Amino acid sequence: MKIKYFHQQLASHISVIIIAFLILSLLFSHFVEQFVYDNKTEELASYGQSILTDIEQDQRNSRSILKSYGYVLEGRDIQYSLFDEKSAIIYSTGLKTPLIELNEEEWRELQNGKTITVKQEYKRFEQAVTFVLLPYFHRNQFVGGVLLTSPIKGSREVISQMNSYLIYTTFIALAITLLVSGLLSTFHGRRINRLRSATANVAQGDYSVRIPTAGVDEIGELAGDFNKMVEKLEESAEEIENLENRRRQFMADVSHELRTPLTTIRGIIEGLRNDMISESEKERGLQLASSETMRLIRLVNENLDYEKIRSNQVTLLKQEIQLTELLAIIQDQLEETAAERADAIIVEVSEKATIFADYDRLTQVLINITKNSIQFTENGTIWLRGYTSEESAIIEIEDTGIGMDPEEIEKIWSRFYKAIDSRTTNPYGEFGLGLSIVKQLVTLHGGTISVESEKGKGTKFMIKLPNE
Repeated sequence: MKIKYFHQQLASHISVIIIAFLILSLLFSHFVEQFVYDNKTEELASYGQSILTDIEQDQRNSRSILKSYGYVLEGRDIQYSLFDEKSAIIYSTGLKTPLIELNEEEWRELQNGKTITVKQEYKRFEQAVTFVLLPYFHRNQFVGGVLLTSPIKGSREVISQMNSYLIYTTFIALAITLLVSGLLSTFHGRRINRLRSATANVAQGDYSVRIPTAGVDEIGELAGDFNKMVEKLEESAEEIENLENRRRQFMADVSHELRTPLTTIRGIIEGLRNDMISESEKERGLQLASSETMRLIRLVNENLDYEKIRSNQVTLLKQEIQLTELLAIIQDQLEETAAERADAIIVEVSEKATIFADYDRLTQVLINITKNSIQFTENGTIWLRGYTSEESAIIEIEDTGIGMDPEEIEKIWSRFYKAIDSRTTNPYGEFGLGLSIVKQLVTLHGGTISVESEKGKGTKFMIKLPNE
């Protein structure tokens, strides 16, 4: 059964008020009754002790003393009686029975000098009456005692009046409780409904929804956590969408890249099979087929290499490498490629500068970045710089190419990403995987790679690898 939050709050508050009222009523009634009873007992005991003291001091005039006390106590609605050691009444102002009725234990306690108090109910008047018995000793010999009785007037009236005040207070508290519970329940109910509505929107794929947060209670904190969750989901959805778009683009690019070499290879094979290629052109055709095959192999190798690096299946064999020799080798390998774009490669390296890295993988990183610089630079210059600091070795690759916007810099490390200008066929990195592999390899070395670029002025890559 579904119970609304408003009704739960209301029931809990009303239950607390009613239970508190019942407990307070019982405790207060018991306290008032006991308080009145104790006061009356002390009063009777005080009068009884005064009677016994006066009789002891003036036994000759005991009868007149008893009568005078009778007049005084009658005005206070108190009766008293004297009894002997056998519980027989020898003088009384109100009690008509000839004997004092006590059980054996009470009589024994009285003979031992203890004051006995008894509270009983008069059936006729339906009110509480207090009996107080004080022992009387003459020359250390128990000779009787005095009994005083008096109804406890006013206790029930006081209790009834206090209960009526408590009832009024309870009704006022219930009214305030209804008002406060209604306001709080409505307020919190609206906040919960906003959360439910926002959750339903998120479930339907709307990640733009946000909930106002107060942060003053758990619901406010929950709203803040919900907003953070939706932000993460929105970022993840955008990333997934971007990745899916790049994947689709990659598949289209790969299909395009595969179609051309496969068509070329198939045409050459068909031409050779059907003797449609002359002897003078066969060597050129075979060379073309071999070149296209190598392009296909590079595509497959780049994908396999990326997956190995990302899944930590690559073992690095680090060693100390002379930066002068390494950058000179990169320059020699790519000088011809740079010349095709009318570019010049310049090496600037500190003497005796070394770097601690895997030689093959670091060479792969530098070739990737340098060829990327050559690809986007025409009639320009590419600098290969190397130097060391106290904590790391630094390699910079700077060009005077077309540069990039800040938005594009964030995308170049993504898998499948290719700038529009790079769609032209080139001997390396034409599939959008080169810089993604570079990023993974630098990270495996425990280093960092950063990019500075300005549109139309060039780009600079900076690689930092920690010293041994």
